[in-house]
Amino acid sequence: MFSIGTVMTLKPDGYAGYKKAHNEIWPELAKMIHDAEISMSIYRHGNLLFIHAIAPTEEKWNSIGGEVADKWYQWMTAFLETDDNGRTIVTPLDEAFSFGLFSQKQ
Repeated sequence: MFSIGTVMTLKPDGYAGYKKAHNEIWPELAKMIHDAEISMSIYRHGNLLFIHAIAPTEEKWNSIGGEVADKWYQWMTAFLETDDNGRTIVTPLDEAFSFGLFSQKQ
């Protein structure tokens, strides 16, 4: 199993739009994620979003892409902090501990 954690930063007043978008996730994006067997949770702490995701393999995780995903990522820039090139800043996190299903030591 592949497990990943990342952090993104909301723009001021970006949470409502971000939350609404995810509550109404596009069916074609949801299908792509489902078909890749990816599960994820997104948690909020102030203006920080912590994403924890698991997939059967890193290849499955990396399979999410294409026109639909690109359009979604572009839309999310309205709600999330971006770099000088206009891409959402996604900071990978080093795993500090895992246990059970989340453990990569199997």
